[in-house]
Amino acid sequence: QVQLVESGGGLVQAGGSLRLSCVHSGGIFSSYAMGWFRQAPGKEHEFVATVMWNGRDTYYADSVKGRFTISRDNAKNTVYLQMNSLKPEDTGVYSCAAALGRLSQTSSEYDFWGQGTQVTVSS
Repeated sequence: QVQLVESGGGLVQAGGSLRLSCVHSGGIFSSYAMGWFRQAPGKEHEFVATVMWNGRDTYYADSVKGRFTISRDNAKNTVYLQMNSLKPEDTGVYSCAAALGRLSQTSSEYDFWGQGTQVTVSS
């Protein structure tokens, strides 16, 4: 069974940076496209970014384009989300997810999910 464990969340001031990590175990990491989603209190689950197995094909939500970078290290079974120029509206629980063989911004197309890590951006 695939397991995903996120880390790297925390409290940061607006304009600051954080780097999230998600370690994948129990499956063949390179078979999966990996995505990051977030959920703010009282709001729907929101797509943030996704990266294909090759690390080259990526897609971002308009709200984070130019500020966030998704990357992966297949040798370490890890996907990263580098978040720069953070804004208070970036606050939420960030979860990574794995989709077998496809790049998607739709949460229902992901097969496995982590528990999430809290990101709080103060103004």
